Amino acid sequence: MLRRSLRLSLPVALATPLLLAGCFDEQRESTSSEAGERISVAMLQPPRSGLTPLSDDAFKLSRWSTAETLIRLDASSDPQPFLATEWEQLEANTWRFVIRDDVAFHDGTPLTASDVVNSLTAATQAAPKPRILDGVNMTIEADGDNAVIVRTEKADPLIPNRLSSPQLAILAASAYGEDGRVNPIEAGTGPFVLKEINGTTSARLDRFDGYWGEPAAVAGIDADYVPDGTARAASLRTGAADVVEAIPVSQVALLDPELVFEVPMPRTNTLYLNTESGPMSDPGLRAAAREAIDRPAIVNTVYEGRADIAEGLLGPALAWASDYRSPIEDRTAPTDPNGTEITLATFTDRAELPEVAVLLEQQLTQAGFSVNQEVREYAHIEADALAGEFDAFILSRATVLDSGDPVAYMFSDFACEGSFNIAQLCDPAVDEALAKAAVLPTGDERRQAIIAAEAAILRTDAAIPMLHERVIQGESARVTNAERDPRERMLITEKTSIDADSDS
Repeated sequence: MLRRSLRLSLPVALATPLLLAGCFDEQRESTSSEAGERISVAMLQPPRSGLTPLSDDAFKLSRWSTAETLIRLDASSDPQPFLATEWEQLEANTWRFVIRDDVAFHDGTPLTASDVVNSLTAATQAAPKPRILDGVNMTIEADGDNAVIVRTEKADPLIPNRLSSPQLAILAASAYGEDGRVNPIEAGTGPFVLKEINGTTSARLDRFDGYWGEPAAVAGIDADYVPDGTARAASLRTGAADVVEAIPVSQVALLDPELVFEVPMPRTNTLYLNTESGPMSDPGLRAAAREAIDRPAIVNTVYEGRADIAEGLLGPALAWASDYRSPIEDRTAPTDPNGTEITLATFTDRAELPEVAVLLEQQLTQAGFSVNQEVREYAHIEADALAGEFDAFILSRATVLDSGDPVAYMFSDFACEGSFNIAQLCDPAVDEALAKAAVLPTGDERRQAIIAAEAAILRTDAAIPMLHERVIQGESARVTNAERDPRERMLITEKTSIDADSDS
């Protein structure tokens, strides 16, 4: 089967961590400078779109503290000042944001209201638009030199939250080409300036001495993309990397427990079922798949207990969700699959997902399905997944990644007009529930509406949540103040430092 072809032969598997360690060591030696220690980071995934902020690559720019937004969110997902120092809602669909003074871009130009207009307008005109703008028609204009007016077609209480999305980062005018491409090199405002992009291999950032805030404690960041989870873990074990993203649970036991940090996160491992075409367009077969899944077996076998069994799309990282949730009524009864053939797909970039696929194949086969698997790197499977080429797709999905509020994720993944609708779902009841939640102000009433929308989605069986993941991040003993961010927006900040005298 395909999953067997993905396994490395033993000599290669043993050699990969050694080669990686050599790469990190050479890079560390070649990039140390009189300006101070540099920090090396092993990243989970390579960029998909050349590090343009108008894609998911924006989260790398954010985690490296090179591109900044008007707003940032606190631990409770409430908006706080960043490049905007204050804001007010002038009317139901009109907001005014005051821009921070004395901010310089990495290319030396000053931040002005026109730069904010330029960046946000580019996002609204991108194709596809950043998912944070799904269902949002927004226009931006300057209000003098130090403020902007943001208008939306419909009243939107989440505009400040939306403007915290890394995909709406503010870059210098020099970043934007006439062809619509965005080049983030030397174009941000953060404490680190992006100096070099080496394709899907690595990136290099230096401390930006002209930063408007506290200067960075380290001289720079050397980021390597290491999709292989065993190799990432090995880079921490050998001391080749200082900070390591997304350590696979299978590798945790091989590491010093003092170097591993685990945080519940708003990320759900979900099985998306194709509601538009193929056998899973039958609600009874989707219900059969729902009943076939043994969540505890997946959590205990694949994640070794380092995950939380899903009761809904939203997990324990949103502590309020379980308080509002009640059993879903009027669910479709399962029908006998009777050998129905389906294609189950996922990707290799998150090491656990192919293992989840193996267990799901067994569970679905036991329920009466005939299962074929298709497993590729994410960059090579996303387009087919979004086009509805698979009957079932396993996805690890962040549920509040963009706005700190789950409505944007739900709209993107499950609304008729959603741009990330792998399930191809178009259900009037779901759209109505999402529309109701979207217009409510933050607070108790909005949270109740969100859980009602979750129930409407789950009632369709377009998505079957299996488990909620935890951040498992590695940090060498010489690192202090690396961020452990459940939303995966921050990693290395101006406060992150290195103890050069550490034995690690």
